[in-house]
This record gives sequence, structure tokens and C-alpha cells, in this order.
Amino acid sequence: MYSTYILQSQKTGRYYVGVTSDMHKRLRYHNTGNNRSTRNKGPWVVIYSEAFADKIDAWKRERQIKSYKGGVAFKKLVGRIA
Repeated sequence: MYSTYILQSQKTGRYYVGVTSDMHKRLRYHNTGNNRSTRNKGPWVVIYSEAFADKIDAWKRERQIKSYKGGVAFKKLVGRIA
């Protein structure tokens, strides 16, 4: 099982979109500063996730979310637009 997820920085309010097979381990990885993209910007919290049976589908969804990051569709996912 794989998850496509969106994290939000509690420090900066910025978002990070990714894919993982272990959400708890991945969140810990982000919050301990091991990811260069998220280092010094945490703590991070999961604000959205979707489960997928295979990795390819999870990656496709990640690319789709990243393609509309900041737009209306992204804001709907993160709950900023009803």
C-alpha cells in the first residue's frame, strides 16, 4: 500500500507533496531534518493523504497534485476552499 500525501509546515505554512509506503516513518524523516527540501522548515503535519494499491498510481497522483499546486484544485484538497 502506498500513500500520496501533502504536508504543511507549522513554521512557514508551506506545503510539501510526496509518496511513501510508510507514512509514520516518512513524517519522522521530514521532521528530523533528513530531507533537504523540508529541512529547517518543520515541524510538518499531514494535512491530506490518499491510499493506492500500487506505486505507479501513487506517483501519478503526486504529479497531478503538483501540477495544480497553488491553484483552486490544490486549495480544495487542503481545505482552503469549500
